[in-house]
This record gives sequence, C-alpha cells and structure tokens, in this order.
Amino acid sequence: MIHSPGLGIPRYPENNNKTGGSNSNEVLLFKDAIPDFNQPSTGKLTVTKNSSVQPVSLLRLGVFTPSCRTEATVTLNVTEALSSLEIAKQEGYTDIKITGPMLNYFQDFRCWTAIVHSFSVSPDALKGNRIKMPFSEFAKLCGYPSKRYSTKLRNEIADSLTKIRSKSIRFEKNPGITKFKVAGLLKEAEFDGESDYIILEADERLWDLYRSDHLTLLRKKPLELLTRNETAQALYTFFEALPQHPAPITFDRLRQRLLLNGRIAEQNRKMRTALDVLASIGYLKFYYLVDTSVPTIQITDRNPKLTGS
Repeated sequence: MIHSPGLGIPRYPENNNKTGGSNSNEVLLFKDAIPDFNQPSTGKLTVTKNSSVQPVSLLRLGVFTPSCRTEATVTLNVTEALSSLEIAKQEGYTDIKITGPMLNYFQDFRCWTAIVHSFSVSPDALKGNRIKMPFSEFAKLCGYPSKRYSTKLRNEIADSLTKIRSKSIRFEKNPGITKFKVAGLLKEAEFDGESDYIILEADERLWDLYRSDHLTLLRKKPLELLTRNETAQALYTFFEALPQHPAPITFDRLRQRLLLNGRIAEQNRKMRTALDVLASIGYLKFYYLVDTSVPTIQITDRNPKLTGS
C-alpha cells in the first residue's frame, strides 16, 4: 500500500442551508465547488471527459511546468495571487508561498485533472471530502486506455499523487512569522494494491480556489494533441487562464510562468517553437510586437475547441 498523507472544496451542513449564517459544524465539500451542469448560470463550467474546470490562479502560476532533468523543490511567492482566499482574509495572513516538487504536464497534470474529475463523479463526495474508487476508473479519468493498466502505470500514478500531496501552501503573518498555517493541493492520497483502490481526501481549507469567479474551463483536446510538447501544454493552460482580451505578454513573463532551465536564448527558442505548435493545431493566433526590448506577443484569438482546424 502506498500512502501519501491537500484540494479543498466546499460542502455544507446536512440541512443544506447554503444561504443561512455561518455554522461552526459546517463541512465544506470539494464537490460543491465544482459547478453543477444542471444550473444554467454555471453549466458552461462542467467537468466532463472532454473538459476540466481549473482555478485560474493555479494555471497562471508555475505550479505545473514542463518536465526538467532535476527533481528540484520550488518555492513560489503567491501572496498577490492568493491573498483573496478566505483563509488568508479571515486570519490576516500577509505572506503566502507554494512549496514542493516540480509538477509536470506529462503525468502530474493528468493526475490532477483526474482528481478534480473524481470528486465530481464519486458518490462518496456527496457525504464528505474522502472518496474511494477503483484504480481502473481513476486511470481512465487520467486518459489512459485499459491496455496501459500495468504495474508500471500504477507506480507512475502513485508517484504523481505523492508529488501533488507534497505541494504545500504556507500562509504566514509577517514580520517575525507570528503565526502560520500549512495547507495543500491534496490532503491525503492512498493506493491499496491488494484491493486495487485509490483513496483521495481534499483539503477543505482551500475550497475557495474553486469559487466560480476563479474558474476557467480547460478543454482537453489541445492537451491530447500536445502530449509530446509540455512547453506548448503549459502555454496553453496559461493562455486559457487569461482574460478574453489579454494585454501583450513578454517572454520574461512566459519564462516566469514556465520555470524552464538553461540559457535564456534556449528558453526563448523553446517558447517560440511551442507558440508555433499552438498556432499549427488551430488553437492560437498571435503576432510579435516590434521595437520591444524583449520578445513580446499579442494574442488575437484562442480556439480551445479547435473548431475549423
């Protein structure tokens, strides 16, 4: 059994009174933060086999990045991005950092989208933040065909769950760190090889990452077409978290998001190639601004459905 004692989302008391006052016995459930496709106001933000719902902040930050040769631990100062979280406002935290192993797109992001999907479909999620499901079902949500359900895949998914669980979000009061609190993307992950079940538990303290005004619909088709280019995958998820009419984006900002290794010239080459790939699959239309001190792009259109391509 692999046990990796992080994703918090809301549920309410047994009487389901969501409009009443606060309740100290209130239990916040992950599932309730995922928009209900039966509600017209949120129906466009629905977790399906073709799409995922993701917090904008996670996609704009370097939480998931292209694979690198070193298994480095990364610390991101995310105070500006996450200061509006309820946990930060209520308790007055002034310094917020995300720390942990680098999470890639090849395996870890697939696993993360499967975690979100699991909580949206599991009957256990109606009762609490701990769900149990067969490995085969979880692997399917990751996008793997049944012929891949091997011991090797089980180990790879176990490794990804461990890394995701190890990604912590630390809230501190400065100066002098008079008070701090640690939460995570996933509170607990467990794989029982004997019964072949996966158990996941969400961290309810981060439920407001999934408030509807923080969400974006992420279509999976572009990701599937880009499986051999993690830089393009990372740019795609970043672009999908931007406003409808984004401001010009410098390569400095893209490097900050991607956390690539190597010389700046090589990083720029990879980003140019990735941008061309995104254009070639019919997702992105953009152009380079002239007379800028650093390479800068202006996005004119995004087509996540890949219609007409």
